[in-house]
Amino acid sequence: MAEANKNVFLIDDDPFILDMYTLKFKEHGFGVDSARNGKEALEKLKTLKPDCILLDIVMPEMDGFEVLRELKKGKKGGLPKVILLTNLGQKEDVEKGMEFGADDYVIKAHFTPSEVVEKVKQVLQI
Repeated sequence: MAEANKNVFLIDDDPFILDMYTLKFKEHGFGVDSARNGKEALEKLKTLKPDCILLDIVMPEMDGFEVLRELKKGKKGGLPKVILLTNLGQKEDVEKGMEFGADDYVIKAHFTPSEVVEKVKQVLQI
């Protein structure tokens, strides 16, 4: 059941969410790293090379849309897949996230952690 050398990067300001998803992804054999805000995330991403980023939108200092814009700025290919993992479910938020270059959009309340792992596997095609 372990996935071969796939790494996810969780960006969320809620420590409970980080702990829950870290545990669930490790159970499935993923490497996991995390950040509690956008600034910390962008700093870590200078050296980390995750296969997939799970990005919350509502965070202090720098929201997920800003992080996504920074990630995509001036980048051509080679970027990790980005899944917005949020409780913002308005159509406008989903459209904005996809316009900014997210690969998928997951509303936390609608998916169990196991379903989120499956969604990551789908996006990474594993």
